[in-house]
Amino acid sequence: MKYVCDVCGWVYDEAEGCPEEGIAPGTKWEDLPEDFVCPLCKVDKSNFSKED
Repeated sequence: MKYVCDVCGWVYDEAEGCPEEGIAPGTKWEDLPEDFVCPLCKVDKSNFSKED
């Protein structure tokens, strides 16, 4: 599953994770820390939408 930042368009892909932020490949969106923010624009998880 992929989640897109509504502000800047950065994509979190669960299969890829976010290694630069210490998030391993395969990490589910719901398993991200509550304080996770977009690495580009720093908005929180509430500003992301599930990509269909």
